Amino acid sequence: MRILRKIRYIFKKQRRYALRALDKFVQFIADVLYDRKNTFTAKIIGAILLPFSFIFTLIVKLRIWFYGKHYLRSQPLGCHVIVVGNITMGGTGKTPVAEYLAKLLRAMGRRPAIISRGYKSKGEPSYRKFFRWLTHSPDKPPKVVSDGENVLLDSELAGDEPFMLAKNLKGVPVVVDKDRVKAGRYAIRRLGADVLILDDGYQYLRLRSSLRLALVDKSNPFGNHYLLPRGILREPLAHLDRASCILLTKSDGREDRALEEKIRRVNGGAQIVECCHKPCYFVVHSTGEVRPLEVLRGRKVAIFCAIASPEGFERFILSLGAHIIYKKRYIDHHRFTHSELSRINERSQGADFLVTTEKDAVRIAGDFQFSLPFFYMRVEVQFLRNGEWVREILRRTLESVKNREKMQK
Repeated sequence: MRILRKIRYIFKKQRRYALRALDKFVQFIADVLYDRKNTFTAKIIGAILLPFSFIFTLIVKLRIWFYGKHYLRSQPLGCHVIVVGNITMGGTGKTPVAEYLAKLLRAMGRRPAIISRGYKSKGEPSYRKFFRWLTHSPDKPPKVVSDGENVLLDSELAGDEPFMLAKNLKGVPVVVDKDRVKAGRYAIRRLGADVLILDDGYQYLRLRSSLRLALVDKSNPFGNHYLLPRGILREPLAHLDRASCILLTKSDGREDRALEEKIRRVNGGAQIVECCHKPCYFVVHSTGEVRPLEVLRGRKVAIFCAIASPEGFERFILSLGAHIIYKKRYIDHHRFTHSELSRINERSQGADFLVTTEKDAVRIAGDFQFSLPFFYMRVEVQFLRNGEWVREILRRTLESVKNREKMQK
């Protein structure tokens, strides 16, 4: 028995080392994609990835061409569908914009529902999918994160963004499924939705939309202009021509004519709206108490995050007059283990506060206790230029002639 215990201990230890090494490798690849590293190794990896980027570009263009020629068709659901998305990999601030739109639609007297794919959510095991296929069993219904009244799933089952939206939006159902046509039908028939907000849906062309909002991160609009896996683009820049409205997010308020001219060359008809994602206050993770932003001024803080663009979060903490004595980055959507949180807790000693983002806070187990005050930062979207256009374009869309096509059975 002692030998078995020792073998089990060694296996667990080696597994932890392997997972840690894999995490570092994925973080390194992300740094290559974002051109955060300029080392010789990073340049070699970038050169290796470049041919795959060209192949991916060809596949993306072919797919769009098939939809344009109607060889592949978009399906209508008989109600307005508002798409919030981007042509880059993460980090543009889609979730606060989706939340803003849902609140705005509620204020207009509509019954919106948010549809998401639930990126990184815990899915159905493969053996169950195989068994359903083998027995011709009916498809599993979509996951209802919120029915509009109650949050029914945690972040592991729902995904980070759907759980955040469900927690922050009372009266707005949140439904998750990779098949967003199926999720949309469910939200309409079972949850009474009359408008759908498709979160992170710019590339999802199977569902016919009434309005497409494309978000562009003003601080890093298109990376190195290469598509995945060499750069951060999901689609070529020219595909912004599908957008009805383009939101320049994470703006500092200064006009960038070069960026706007570049966008205008590919989409001359879309309205350009400028906004920022404004931190509002901090929330004590364990109690939900609200603390003002000024609480960090002149204090020593430790921070950690697992988001696509951590630089913005770190810059804001510094702008509050805080002194960062420890910081740790993880790959986007990383799910923290107990040992990682313990390590963060140990290395944060000497700080007055420990701070993370709201998106990261939903992935921290409620039973874990840090030894110093632990806050997360609440962020909301704020429009700086042409913000009234968002309300106007929503009003025009909703007042337009209703889609006469019946819902597909």
